[in-house]
Amino acid sequence: MTTTLFINARLIDPETLTDAPGGLLVRDGTIIAILPADATETTDATRRDAQHVVDCGGRCLAPGIVDIGVKVSEPGERHKESFRSAGRAAAAGGITTMVTRPDTSPAIDTPEVLEFVMRRANADSPVRVLPMAALTKERAGREMTEIGFLKDAGAVAFTDCDRVVADTKVFSRCLTYARSLGVLVIAHPQDPGLSAGAATTSGKFASLKGLPAVSPMAERMALDRDMALVEMTGARYHADQITSARALPALERAKQNGLDVTAGVGIHHLTLNEFDVGDYRTFFKIKPPLRSEDDRIAVVEALADGLIDILCSMHTPQDEESKRLPFEEAASGAVALQTLLPAAMRLVHSGHVALPVLWRALSLNPARRLNLPQGRLAEGAPADLVLFDPDAPFVLDRFTLLSKSKNTPFDGQRMEGRVLGTWVGGTRVFDSDAP
Repeated sequence: MTTTLFINARLIDPETLTDAPGGLLVRDGTIIAILPADATETTDATRRDAQHVVDCGGRCLAPGIVDIGVKVSEPGERHKESFRSAGRAAAAGGITTMVTRPDTSPAIDTPEVLEFVMRRANADSPVRVLPMAALTKERAGREMTEIGFLKDAGAVAFTDCDRVVADTKVFSRCLTYARSLGVLVIAHPQDPGLSAGAATTSGKFASLKGLPAVSPMAERMALDRDMALVEMTGARYHADQITSARALPALERAKQNGLDVTAGVGIHHLTLNEFDVGDYRTFFKIKPPLRSEDDRIAVVEALADGLIDILCSMHTPQDEESKRLPFEEAASGAVALQTLLPAAMRLVHSGHVALPVLWRALSLNPARRLNLPQGRLAEGAPADLVLFDPDAPFVLDRFTLLSKSKNTPFDGQRMEGRVLGTWVGGTRVFDSDAP
């Protein structure tokens, strides 16, 4: 049996919402004891028995991040991101579980493609990989995939990603069938007609810049439709990104009415706003487009209050050729596996969110939504852990990122929060001191 003792740690527990000194004892990939800070005799005894002792030096030790919505470009566009490069970047970012999207080429819409993806992930990635599958064939919104077979093959959720199923009858059938199997449907709440071709959020700023824009009402309208269908079908539903204040009342009503609904938000919408696209830098072009500062603050408050459940990276790698185009024509998306944690620290340092509350959204809630045992510091939980210094400053150089693509909007920015070590099932998969 392999035993690892973590001592002198600042334990961030999202389940009890506590931030306190202590330690952990891990055996064979499972947490077997939570040690209080003053357990000197116990620590001395277990230190003698442990094969590995990790002195955390008063730094934060928390459950590993469970990141829903990671784009890995296998199959089809491996030059943008592979399971090996994404897995290494995730480990360096404190992410221990990647829940990957099916918007590949071809789409992950058959058990055969799903099995290929799982083989590649298991062979190449140092962190856990859980694949999602497409909701409709080719993500075209016309015909439902074989949801039952895909679930049996290992799909943890079903989504067409940013291709909204515009046909209400098709979507209702998908939700009804998903409800019968108890599977989770993840949707992108954007009205496809209003948002087509948009590069920014409508308003004075978009008009001054001469960019095609979409109103935040496109998000509200799509969410209203989806909530009506969820009420009709009783399906399990997750909105991948809620980014505007106008959509929050609809989400709140759905939860108050007892619908099985959760919502997420990407890190870029919590830390950037529409003015960041002022220099037409295409690294700031994401989907949905960056919102107003009022929207950003409203969504941050919703995350802190628990109305928005999950914070994710929405990692979307794009190569240089896709981004070195006029803003209107450039591809949307940004890499974020390694920048998720330090960017999220901005919310802590600004006083908007406490660390345990942040980790509730980064780790506990996504694990619970997918019925995973991860996301907790508790006896019997998997030893998927991240050790980090929340205050360590650095200036981000995008060329140091381990992702194949380097399209990050944080390039050159001063950030705080550095991952020191990552463990998956008790095995260390990242060490900041390693060459």
